[in-house]
Amino acid sequence: MLWDVDYTLVGADGLGTRLYEVVFREMFGRELTAVAPKAGRTDRAIVGDTLALAGVSRGEVDAFLAGLGRVAADGAVPGPVRPLPGAAEAIAALASAGIRQSVLTGNVRPLADLKLRRAGLGAGLNLDAGAYGDVHEIRAELVTAARWAARRVYSLDFPGKATVLVGDTPLDMEAALATGARAVAVATGSFPAADLAAAGAHVVLPDLTDTTRVVAAVTGALFVPLLAPSLSRYSAPTGQPGEHGRGRPSQPCKRSTLATSAAVAHGSHLT
Repeated sequence: MLWDVDYTLVGADGLGTRLYEVVFREMFGRELTAVAPKAGRTDRAIVGDTLALAGVSRGEVDAFLAGLGRVAADGAVPGPVRPLPGAAEAIAALASAGIRQSVLTGNVRPLADLKLRRAGLGAGLNLDAGAYGDVHEIRAELVTAARWAARRVYSLDFPGKATVLVGDTPLDMEAALATGARAVAVATGSFPAADLAAAGAHVVLPDLTDTTRVVAAVTGALFVPLLAPSLSRYSAPTGQPGEHGRGRPSQPCKRSTLATSAAVAHGSHLT
């Protein structure tokens, strides 16, 4: 299965924005005054729009992403990152169930790694089998990238609903549905459970604190969208792949075989 990072597993309290500010200052010698909407989007998309807002050519995106990765890898920018309630226990429970886990995140990999390490959530996640925000502007394209990565790591294919995406934004759900994956939502970001269900989530969890329910949602034992407790009802790769949870962005099934955070329990394909 593929975890989103920001506001699904961790709260980074603006760490990514601070890194944007550092990189912008280094590259252009002035302060960054505005950052484009982030929720559910990839760093490649966010950086392009952020540079445009600052009057900088989008041709600088690749250099900015490289700088972002370097500054994140340095780890010199301070800032606490907290694991969200139940995150560590959910990862451990899924690992005990034999489910292969990685991440599908809008962050560039060094930034995702930094956030997970500061939150103490590295164990149980194979980051080599994930996909990151420098790959493409469109989040759904990261699913293809993750499936290719999982094939390299596990020598297995994970098409369709054998791939499970867990995230907190409608764009996470859109990415899953566009690629035939299973969509599990957690209402731990800024989007309420009803919005996530409306976005097409197969299951909506209020949070990750009920590990039994999390495992059931990922493995497909839970089928009906489960809304917040206050609501009455719960309501093979085809080609090479060409803080982020807060705020509302303007950007826009076949059975099979994956869990790159594609979940394959004990080597069998999830259904």
